[in-house]
Amino acid sequence: MRHLSLPPHTVRPGQGRSAPVLLVVAHGSRDPRHAATVQALVRRVRSLRPGLRVETGFLDFNAPSVTGVLEGLAADGVRDVVALPLLLTRAFHAKADIPAVLHEATTRLPQLRIRQADVLGPSPLLLDALEQRLYEAGLGPGDKGSTGVVLASAGSTDPEAIAVIAEIAREWRRTGWCAVRPAFASASLPRTEDAVRELRAEGVRRVAVAPYVIAPGFLPDRIARGAREAGADVLADALGPAPKLARLLLTRYDSAASVSTVAVAMSA
Repeated sequence: MRHLSLPPHTVRPGQGRSAPVLLVVAHGSRDPRHAATVQALVRRVRSLRPGLRVETGFLDFNAPSVTGVLEGLAADGVRDVVALPLLLTRAFHAKADIPAVLHEATTRLPQLRIRQADVLGPSPLLLDALEQRLYEAGLGPGDKGSTGVVLASAGSTDPEAIAVIAEIAREWRRTGWCAVRPAFASASLPRTEDAVRELRAEGVRRVAVAPYVIAPGFLPDRIARGAREAGADVLADALGPAPKLARLLLTRYDSAASVSTVAVAMSA
């Protein structure tokens, strides 16, 4: 991994210069529910930080593109941008796709200073948001001790991302759930339905599935099918515009906006 370093520039949110623009970078999907959910989340972020300019760009399938948004910001005279990957784990898109797009934009638009923020997970705020979705789906706070949870993510071929999901499951188990098992909709095993059946076989009385995904789409639908086929008692919704998720976006933005050296990571 190498870095393209630009001239030092210090920005602290709300101090001195205008705050950097927050550019939320989403993957995109052919499923229209994906873009609609991303935009709902962005609206909630704007409501939490009035006065902060928040834009949305997509890597694929949806408009506007990340490149198009950055070109528009440059035309508006914007100088500082924090690009925040709307990703729950640090895998291929965070390590390769997004840095490449930002590097190309920096080369063509040298007036822009761009920082790539950290991915969203792991974070206690995400666990809070997952629990809120489970409660909305019918669980009560008193049900934790008798409920096993399947933490169902989209899946990845990146070993780092898989290890992070397993660690999140271990940490979440320590908050009082009867059991927490990771599962994956693609690339890795076990699948959601297998994890549900394993918990049943171990005598867990109530099994809930918590999709560790931000927006609906093909893989989240696969998670839901697996939960239903295996007879899970509770199936939570995707995180979507959860208030804690919106707060987390601003936390990641503030951290990146306070970094003094602007750097765009590039693959070696």
